[in-house]
Amino acid sequence: MKFIDQTIIEVIAGNGGDGCINFRREKYIPKGGPDGGDGGDGGNVWLEANNNLNTLIDLRFQKKFQAQNGQNGSGQKCSGKKGKDIKIHVPVGTKVINYQTREIIADLTENKQKILVAKGGWHGLGNTRFKSSTNRTPRQCTLGTIGEKRDIQLELILIADVGTLGMPNAGKSTFVKSISGAKTKIADYPFTTLNPILGSVNISNNKKFIIADIPGIIQGASNGSGLGIRFLKHLERCKILLHIVDVKPQDNSYPIENIRIVLNELKKYSITLYNKPRWLVFHKIDLLSSQELHQIIKDIQYKLKIEEKYFCVSSIKKIGIKKLCFDISQFLRR
Repeated sequence: MKFIDQTIIEVIAGNGGDGCINFRREKYIPKGGPDGGDGGDGGNVWLEANNNLNTLIDLRFQKKFQAQNGQNGSGQKCSGKKGKDIKIHVPVGTKVINYQTREIIADLTENKQKILVAKGGWHGLGNTRFKSSTNRTPRQCTLGTIGEKRDIQLELILIADVGTLGMPNAGKSTFVKSISGAKTKIADYPFTTLNPILGSVNISNNKKFIIADIPGIIQGASNGSGLGIRFLKHLERCKILLHIVDVKPQDNSYPIENIRIVLNELKKYSITLYNKPRWLVFHKIDLLSSQELHQIIKDIQYKLKIEEKYFCVSSIKKIGIKKLCFDISQFLRR
């Protein structure tokens, strides 16, 4: 299924039904009086989070959602039927934004969480409501009000505890697959990951965390190069970021430059995201000798003035993986 994380839809609530003007005219009831009923309320439009969904693709093709109008009132004090509500299911993690005002209406982060996005119109009153001691035969009623109508923008931001970032082919997908079993695509060419992917990492029976793998970042991503930076928003909910670094890049570029590129693009995108807790993960260490690895790490720390925590791992050889996952679990429990 294609991954769609943003769309705009139109929601229209139902109009309220009109009140009725009617009088009882029955053969043996000489003083029947008014008996016009109220109209029915218009239907509402709701959004509900559903953890069985992971994309907004269904809402990309159906753009308009309209609830049912309330029925008009009728004689014998019969009220009109309320219009049926509409419930639109969206993935957990969907942010709901008023397209015109840019106001954030809701952030649906829990399964079954509901939000009213368009309220149905109020019912009109029948002439029975206007009967009084001084007005025995009221010939007045009210009309139902119009239901709300608005355009809303839906943005899906995946919910994960841990997020990965790095250059294409740094081994992010291999790493995520090795610790979570996520069905990531792995190949020896850039941008094998085209969409964010979530994986669940089990540490023990009662300890686990969710990790997100997003497409790689290249220089100029903030200006639209490569896949751009549109997927970086899926790291916003993460509590910690893992910066995966290929210690022996295939294009012979030095790891220091690759780290600098990713950090610069991250900073351009969001200073908040840049300031999140971030650990360096030196990947594919099985391709280097211990002396080569030690020298590379030393150069990185000296030239980039990096003091953040780092790990040395190999997904293929399963080196350092268990220790990294345990430390992540401990960090998330703080």
